[in-house]
Amino acid sequence: MIFIWATALVIGILVFVHELGHYLAARSVGVRVEKFSIGFPPRFFVFTSVNEGWDITIFFFRFSDGRLSWGPIMNTNVHIRGRKGTGTEYVVALIPLGGYVKMAGALDESMDTVVTNAPDEFMSKSVPQKLWILSAGVLMNIFTAFILFTGITYVQGIVEASENPIIGELSPDRPAEIAGLKKGDEIININGDEIYKWSDLQEILQPIPDTKIEIRVQREGVELDFSFNTSHMVIPVKNGIDTVGVIGIAPEYHYLPVSFREAFTYGYIGTINSFGLIMLTFQMLGSGQATLKDLGGPIMIGQIAGETAKAGWIPLLNFMALISINLAFLNILPIPGLDGGHIFIILIESIIRRPLSLKSRLVIQQIGMVFLLVLMVTVMFNDISRLFN
Repeated sequence: MIFIWATALVIGILVFVHELGHYLAARSVGVRVEKFSIGFPPRFFVFTSVNEGWDITIFFFRFSDGRLSWGPIMNTNVHIRGRKGTGTEYVVALIPLGGYVKMAGALDESMDTVVTNAPDEFMSKSVPQKLWILSAGVLMNIFTAFILFTGITYVQGIVEASENPIIGELSPDRPAEIAGLKKGDEIININGDEIYKWSDLQEILQPIPDTKIEIRVQREGVELDFSFNTSHMVIPVKNGIDTVGVIGIAPEYHYLPVSFREAFTYGYIGTINSFGLIMLTFQMLGSGQATLKDLGGPIMIGQIAGETAKAGWIPLLNFMALISINLAFLNILPIPGLDGGHIFIILIESIIRRPLSLKSRLVIQQIGMVFLLVLMVTVMFNDISRLFN
């Protein structure tokens, strides 16, 4: 159950703020929005802005012609005297894993070819206005991540790790926990080498992944000896990645209170560092240190969202901020079908000083959709493979 609601919360909120960015930007420059939809079909609720109020339709399972089908089960109108409707449909779909904003006169993945060049259509706007609309979703995701990082820092404070060689946390099903070490144990020596501070044990363990070690700890005044093998973990380093030895322990942490100004700074740093992690991923893919099999999709996101939700709201919100940056980065790539692809086409048209033909734009969009479909199938295959491994 945690897996389901955590996934819906993370993806649903991030898709909503992304599409809200496009919607608000389009309205800000006078573009008519025909549909604002959150989620994948089938439709669940539809709110249509009409003159003198709202038209509301609810969809669910119903019997039609003797068989069960999905369709409208209730329609009502909320009357608001003097209200001027925009004709926009606001849709809440059943599966909260996507969304889109349909603007009048926009040649996008909906393959709509109706462009009348009316003043309220997307194609009638200037290049800066088009770029503002297309980039607004990405900017909204970046802003969301910044707000989350800032808020987390302000509420939680700055994390400061203790240098005392005392176990503050143990990772489940890792060597230290399996061997019987406990939270609060003070590590005295490893392989006969005395341990005085936390960095001492890091210097000893990191160079010996998957190696047998002898470790002595002090627990409630009694010294205990343990013997087990280290595990390993891949970490980013200056020139790529490195495999280091670990046993699944963490030091004690203290949280220092910060001012809002300091939280603001740490929010900015967290946002920038998140982009750095993405660039490192691409660097690893290019160098062969990582492969396409390492990429994950909605199932992997859901698994991690569920695990972080178990740990509490702070880890879940931190994970949401990271995914928000990933969503922003993915959408700004110059791939047809994504925001970056649309921006790329607009820039090409501004350089050649003439619009691409309708046929050319649709072909580009179709190529982009095929690429995205292949990418989606790849990450879904990876996700399913991980479930069985």
